[in-house]
Amino acid sequence: MIEDYVSRIEEFKNKETLLEGYLQINKLLNDKALLERQLQEKDIWNDHDKASNISKEIKIIENKLKEFYEFKENLSYIKDLITLNDQSLEEEIKSFLNEITIKYNKLELKTLLNSPYDQNNVIFTINAGVGGTDAQDWAEMLLRMYKRWIENKNFSYEIIDISEGDEAGIKSATLTIEGEYAYGMMKSEHGIHRLVRLSPFNANNKRQTSFASVDVLPQLDLSKEINIRPEDIRVDTYRSSGAGGQHINKTDSAVRITHLSSGIVVQCQSGRSQTQNKEKAMQVLISKLKTYNQQIEDKEKKNIADTNKEISWGNQIRSYVFHPYTMVKDLRTDHETGNVQAVMDGEIDCFIEAYLHLRKD
Repeated sequence: MIEDYVSRIEEFKNKETLLEGYLQINKLLNDKALLERQLQEKDIWNDHDKASNISKEIKIIENKLKEFYEFKENLSYIKDLITLNDQSLEEEIKSFLNEITIKYNKLELKTLLNSPYDQNNVIFTINAGVGGTDAQDWAEMLLRMYKRWIENKNFSYEIIDISEGDEAGIKSATLTIEGEYAYGMMKSEHGIHRLVRLSPFNANNKRQTSFASVDVLPQLDLSKEINIRPEDIRVDTYRSSGAGGQHINKTDSAVRITHLSSGIVVQCQSGRSQTQNKEKAMQVLISKLKTYNQQIEDKEKKNIADTNKEISWGNQIRSYVFHPYTMVKDLRTDHETGNVQAVMDGEIDCFIEAYLHLRKD
């Protein structure tokens, strides 16, 4: 009966008021007007990076406002339908309620993405840990899982460095990931991931526990964050390796940069020239140095987690069990699912959202 939906509409009306406060709609409108005035300033496009960043900020605000007003408009429309008290409209009302539920959940998630770097793109690294060939295979399985998730979100990525495993899998891989609130969404994945399964690399098919670490850093603005002098770093070049590397590139185009005082080493081999690879490697170095400096200044900060934990027992954030039962469980939020295959196919939003809600609480 249509009357049964009245209470749900009232519930959503309350949620609308909460959303308007959480999203700070009036502030968004003022911020948008201010940014648009900046974009109209004389000679603003002489600084292309600054103008481009302002345009991106305006786009993000416009998307938030659009989603909120669409939610509000749909809610008003359903309320009008219910007022008609026409039983033939029940299916339409039910369909619209499902639609605004999805819109609400999407908007609510954005209220949780309000930390300083949440809107940034991501520098994402996977490293195989304890477990030999099984761990290297596990690292590649995680890479596939995250690539599926990235594609489902319509984000884009580039693998800028990859080290193949000795027999199978990968030892490490570094990606840059671009998308709206990419860092805010992916920061939950930072940590050590544990796999339990029957090993395909063991002749006796014994149960094996393997580990891989995921390192998630916000991509930072090179011009604003840290000034690196030429004497602070050592730049080495070498020939690219791995699939698409040594068989194509005949010159030493890959770049390795060592920051001398911190010992941080980054490398890139995805570009066709040393210049391209050096620029991408510098982006990674800037983000790693920012994190490194924050940890020195305040070891208690939790905004960007410690990247130096041992990749082994006792430090995992999530367990993936393939045998003797199937379950993926996040040890921080206690969220779990038995649908391991769906998770490995990139359906990890439930873990991300549980983590964001935990951080908010």
